[in-house]
Amino acid sequence: MANLSPKVSIIGCGNVGMRCAYSLIIRGIARELVLVDYNRQKAEGEAMDLSHGAPFVSPVDIHAGDYPDTAGSDLVVVTAGRGQKPGETRTDLIKGNAEILKSIIPEVVKYSPGCIILMVSNPVDILSYIAYKISGKPANEVIGSGTVLDSARFRYLIGRQCNIDSRSIHGLILGEHGDSEFPVWSKTMIGGAAFKNYCDICNKAGCGNNIQGKLDEIFKEVRDSAYEIINKKGETSYGIGLALTRISDAILKDENTVLPVSSLLENYHGISGLYLSVPAVVNKKGIRQTLELEFDGQELALFKNSAEKIKEVIKASGF
Repeated sequence: MANLSPKVSIIGCGNVGMRCAYSLIIRGIARELVLVDYNRQKAEGEAMDLSHGAPFVSPVDIHAGDYPDTAGSDLVVVTAGRGQKPGETRTDLIKGNAEILKSIIPEVVKYSPGCIILMVSNPVDILSYIAYKISGKPANEVIGSGTVLDSARFRYLIGRQCNIDSRSIHGLILGEHGDSEFPVWSKTMIGGAAFKNYCDICNKAGCGNNIQGKLDEIFKEVRDSAYEIINKKGETSYGIGLALTRISDAILKDENTVLPVSSLLENYHGISGLYLSVPAVVNKKGIRQTLELEFDGQELALFKNSAEKIKEVIKASGF
């Protein structure tokens, strides 16, 4: 891969795709950025608008195109798909978005057979699995954005509650990127201290003797954040745009960074043959390996429940 001058293609120029593009440009991650959308005129307008910021960012060639223009991409980010509507779950989206993938993925692989595919369209775990099956690529080269954003929300809310910089908090939301996701409280840490120990010394007013109730409240807000944002403004895009940039950075800079991305599981606590978010080492080859955490009893049950939910939908989808 040409990691000194990485080429990134974004398929889908909706809000999520453009937040990702803008963030990639601001961070100076890509040297060539290709925008592809079924509405070519929109893609051209977005490319023009972004290009006019050239004097303020690192050099980057931004242009709209079609699949032949994506040839030789190091990374292809797929955000195309029907958006989630108020009151609609991610799994409600599967049929329409799976059909869209059937037209996208073969073209991506045709022109960039060695690329890493980063799936974003929802339901991301199921569509990542479908993209993997359609592509014929090794599983490590097809990644879902997974619970990277959910985990960021988790860290933010813990930081807000504890009055701690969220960058000093290490915590994960794993499983499905959706209603069956779960928090790994047993591994959550603040500045190297186990979270449960931090609670004992914090004594912040407002938690009182109801620490478990506060923890449940934090997770509920994480899980339901997307629904609330969609109800208020119609879509979510800023947070996921930044999350995609973080994943892209890890891939293009060969960082070997551990991120909770959606990946194909093989005997992960006995679960195989589906995509779920677990800690994974991410580098220029996609996923180098997954890290099997030692869950407590409740977390293991929640993980297996999430796997069963995804299995049911995959089976119903016929893939």
